[in-house]
Amino acid sequence: MTTTLEYATWEELTEGTEHELTVGPITRTDLVRYAGASGDFNPNHHDEIYAIRAGFDKPFAHGMLQGGYLARLLSEWLGPGSFKNMKLRFNALTWPGDMVICKAKVVRRYEEAGERLVEIEANATNQRGDVLIKATATAAPRS
Repeated sequence: MTTTLEYATWEELTEGTEHELTVGPITRTDLVRYAGASGDFNPNHHDEIYAIRAGFDKPFAHGMLQGGYLARLLSEWLGPGSFKNMKLRFNALTWPGDMVICKAKVVRRYEEAGERLVEIEANATNQRGDVLIKATATAAPRS
């Protein structure tokens, strides 16, 4: 049996169109798995004593883990390979137990050099409404 994935098309993506993905709660296992996948073994993300001595309450998530969740949201919405660029700005830490709520919105739809493009603004917040990361992206979704 073959499953066909349905991605949003340029024609469907009008300004104001939104998409959302919620992940979590984040676990310490998620932190260790991301460290292994990324190669980022900063002890602030897995070593309780190290993190406390560094001034934190406990280990916290890698910023790029939330960036990955935003990329997943956009890729599942618009299709893999549709991105031209993505810029991230880190705002707050994500802790084990947090939910990560990713939201994206089309803010501009245009054509340039014969290519149909959309500009996206996205962010990831936690369950308390704290903005964890903000992102902008440009994509060329399929027609």
